[in-house]
Amino acid sequence: MTVTAQTGQNTPLALDEGAQDLLFRNARTANTFTDEPVTDEQIQAIHDLVKWGPTSMNQQPLRVVLVRTPEARQRLVAHMSDNNKDKTGKAPLVAILAADTDFHEEMPRVFPHFPGAKDMFAANDELREGNARLNGALQIAYFILGVRAAGLAAGPMTGFDAAGIDAEFFPDGKHRTQVVVNIGKPGDGAWFDRLPRLSYDEVFRTV
Repeated sequence: MTVTAQTGQNTPLALDEGAQDLLFRNARTANTFTDEPVTDEQIQAIHDLVKWGPTSMNQQPLRVVLVRTPEARQRLVAHMSDNNKDKTGKAPLVAILAADTDFHEEMPRVFPHFPGAKDMFAANDELREGNARLNGALQIAYFILGVRAAGLAAGPMTGFDAAGIDAEFFPDGKHRTQVVVNIGKPGDGAWFDRLPRLSYDEVFRTV
């Protein structure tokens, strides 16, 4: 289907050019931020949007810790790799995004038409953790797009001691930290040079 965007031009995409730029073309991973705070209302609005993103069997394993207090920030920074410590310490808001390996406990509520779903995952730790990590990663991608949709910049990082963060912030042993995301308005020198992307022909083939 071809639609007419707000620019008046025909395009195969339903999003107008401004939304495409905001979410993808002009959006970048930020490495510095201004001092402008990120509010709970903004984070709530992000969640209320991205919670509709699909996951396998509606599992929704993502769990998020918003690191706001100076004490909690110090605890987190201690587990970040050296090149991530400074920007994590200075970002207006930092979120720890983890996968809940006990997501199956919610299955009777979020996937009620399959009564055996909870027991199926409870009986298989490997299956449960694999699903938690995969679907948690999907939700992380939705979250980053939601941050961009709010007019904010995201700085996702995987350089950290995951076991250390798990022990520090998820002592129940049921969560696996996947990404730490700095959030805020981009500051001076926020962007590295744009890196190349693979072309359509390099990614797609038709059979």
